[in-house]
Amino acid sequence: MRVLVVHGPNLNLLGERQPEVYGSETLAELDAAIGDGAGKLGLEVHCEQYNSEGRIIDALHAARSAYAGVVINPGAYSHYSYAIADAIAAIGIPVVEVHLSNVAAREAFRRVSVTAAACRGTVSGLGSRGYLLALRALSEILSE
Repeated sequence: MRVLVVHGPNLNLLGERQPEVYGSETLAELDAAIGDGAGKLGLEVHCEQYNSEGRIIDALHAARSAYAGVVINPGAYSHYSYAIADAIAAIGIPVVEVHLSNVAAREAFRRVSVTAAACRGTVSGLGSRGYLLALRALSEILSE
């Protein structure tokens, strides 16, 4: 089973941007860990990172015919992008949302995710382990 992992805005700066919030792991290191974890689950994974909303939507649209499911970290877009939420709802494959930080323990505006309602589930606050947990959950969903 093929799974797409979409990293949203500013995740290309992992390891540099607010390491006290997002950790010191770089995006390349995170993608390597995701690849290793996916392999152990029997999943083939492809990771992409986009800073623009439109490119995330285009990736989601393309995923519907190329992947069995998606793990997405929409970053700040999760708090206000109804367009990404609509794209998730429209593609007809399961999507799991991930956040590295515990958004419920941060600023008030981060506590609401408009994209989460379109997803099968969310994982938040567990750092890079959250991606591996999302992959495990997606693997189980896809096996049902």
